[in-house]
Amino acid sequence: MNKEELRKKFKSMSSTERKALILKKMKALGIDLGSGIPNKKYDNTEIYELIHIAKCFPELRKKN
Repeated sequence: MNKEELRKKFKSMSSTERKALILKKMKALGIDLGSGIPNKKYDNTEIYELIHIAKCFPELRKKN
């Protein structure tokens, strides 16, 4: 699928389906829900950048 098809598919999903997909992707990347900075409000750009950084450094995802 190209990017446009993926966008259409994502937009056609319900809010619940989108949340489930995002949580599934976060889990696959080793990102825990609520693992950010307390009381920090993130915008979409920051979230995408954080996910991209996590992909580049697998050691950040390892649990001690």
